[in-house]
Amino acid sequence: MSPELAALLALIALFAGVGITAIGPGGVFVTIALFALSPLSTAEVAGTASATFVATGLLGSLVYLQSGEFAQGHAREMAIVLSVTSILGALAGSQLNLLLPEAVFGYLLSAFVACIGGVIVYRERVGLRPSNRLDAVPDRQRRILIGSIGFGVGVLGGLLGVGGPVVAVPILVVLGVPMLVAVAVAQVQSVFISGFAAASYALAGAVSIPVALLVGIPQLIGVVAGWKVAHLVDPGRLRVILGVVLIVVAPTLLL
Repeated sequence: MSPELAALLALIALFAGVGITAIGPGGVFVTIALFALSPLSTAEVAGTASATFVATGLLGSLVYLQSGEFAQGHAREMAIVLSVTSILGALAGSQLNLLLPEAVFGYLLSAFVACIGGVIVYRERVGLRPSNRLDAVPDRQRRILIGSIGFGVGVLGGLLGVGGPVVAVPILVVLGVPMLVAVAVAQVQSVFISGFAAASYALAGAVSIPVALLVGIPQLIGVVAGWKVAHLVDPGRLRVILGVVLIVVAPTLLL
């Protein structure tokens, strides 16, 4: 890998880290960059990205614990249920990835990125408002709903190496969870999704430690910066920009 490419990947990872704790979607840019720019195989892309998301999830959880988001509402319950159910999904998704042809991975990642970008832009521009449905349902049904979300997010995270916040945060916000609480809860879930997915890939020899360090360290710096941004700035405009970027980037993954 050339020094120029290494520097570019590190820079992308820095901004990805900001996105992870500021708005949720962020780590997906690392997956995109590794797939589009690095010589890694698709399994190595997902495995290496997942390994870095373990560290970003741990740090993100700690900073949001410090700022009190886990003391609000059902935050701790959501974090536990999402995390436990996402483990099974992550293991299933990572095994599916190992069976996928590289071309199929590209199509899936492209479609996923475009959909997430579209949801983000639609939510911000059209006005997809929180529905408060999550607080309105009884405890048992709420846990089943959260568990189903956790499993589905786990499958996507393990399959594509995209972490949990990029999917979990938009869903939780639509269900009435406050933005910062949704981001905080998703940090915890990402530790379990990415941890078990990374372990599965590591057993198959599909984790590049040097590349994980290259993009992981800048991500951690970005995570702290993103947490501060989330408490100082209205991230609405930034969400729209990120959504548009995801939509624009998605077709390039098919080239």
